[in-house]
Amino acid sequence: MEDAVPEMPVVEEEPEPAPAPEDDPAAPAPLNVPRTPTGNADVDAALDRLGDADHLATDGQVEVYEDVHRGLRDALTALDARPGPPAPPSPHGPRS
Repeated sequence: MEDAVPEMPVVEEEPEPAPAPEDDPAAPAPLNVPRTPTGNADVDAALDRLGDADHLATDGQVEVYEDVHRGLRDALTALDARPGPPAPPSPHGPRS
């Protein structure tokens, strides 16, 4: 008769818990870059929109950056469309 080897109990390892978002170094994190108001409402709104990218993964930030770029480009275009001050009169009269 063979000696019976006692069966070892199977111990299942518990899976390691996922790190909390604030503890996960790969998780999105705010850059906390200060944004100083410019005084131009359109530009300030576009810059504030950058804060939306703080909590997105890298692949989700592209949409925010494109939106901000579009807003800044539109703000610059609006500045070009505004009439400027009138040209100063010429100190010399018309020549004949």
